[in-house]
Amino acid sequence: MKVIGIIPARYESTRFPGKPLVDIGGLSMIQRVYNQVKHASSLSEVVVATDDQRIFDHVKSFAGNVVMTNKDHQSGTDRCAEVINSISGFDVAINIQGDEPFIDPQQIDLLVSCFGKPETSIATLVRPITELADLENVNKPKVVLNHNNEALYFSRQPIPYFRGLNISEWLSNAPYYNHIGIYGYKIDVLKEIAKLPISKLETTESLEQLRWLDNGYKIQTAISNHINDAIDTPEDLETILKKYFRS
Repeated sequence: MKVIGIIPARYESTRFPGKPLVDIGGLSMIQRVYNQVKHASSLSEVVVATDDQRIFDHVKSFAGNVVMTNKDHQSGTDRCAEVINSISGFDVAINIQGDEPFIDPQQIDLLVSCFGKPETSIATLVRPITELADLENVNKPKVVLNHNNEALYFSRQPIPYFRGLNISEWLSNAPYYNHIGIYGYKIDVLKEIAKLPISKLETTESLEQLRWLDNGYKIQTAISNHINDAIDTPEDLETILKKYFRS
């Protein structure tokens, strides 16, 4: 099985414009992500997919693989699909978040292992919720799994609802999971889902994976206990710098 890792990276961001190029301990965020991803043993190739010449030139400057993509894409999935439509020879594509400078390469390998099951067409990672604040945080999507660890539904609200118990008791009485926003797709399936129209559920929750469930695709999951440090805002960057680079 030949797997390509794709790191979508766009310059424009409502909450943090230019964040792929911000300095994190002497290296840009996109270079740190790229370097981490290169350590994943399951990947045959890694490429950054960007819509901005500044990011393109920067990735070239550290000898990284990079392709220019359309500015009009609405999601990282669409950007990955454009990359796949321009190359051949891969069986699976992994869509890797470009704002997690310390992503664990073993998470990527864990995600790729989901495709050891021939029936897997889309896969993602989840993490057990251990803190009530994470359960209640609408910026941390939750997911309900079936007995095969396939996703039944994703929501920004705490799910499943535990009837008869105060929410403070839920975590000690049932498993709850946060979604980790890294995806894997079989190549033909990636091409298919990129053509799907936006669905009502997707719009309602603002979660693109609901479009795939809405159209009958199954999403296999694997459970990871690694805590990912994502940078969505300048405040997140300050937190990362204090955690890793300041005593």
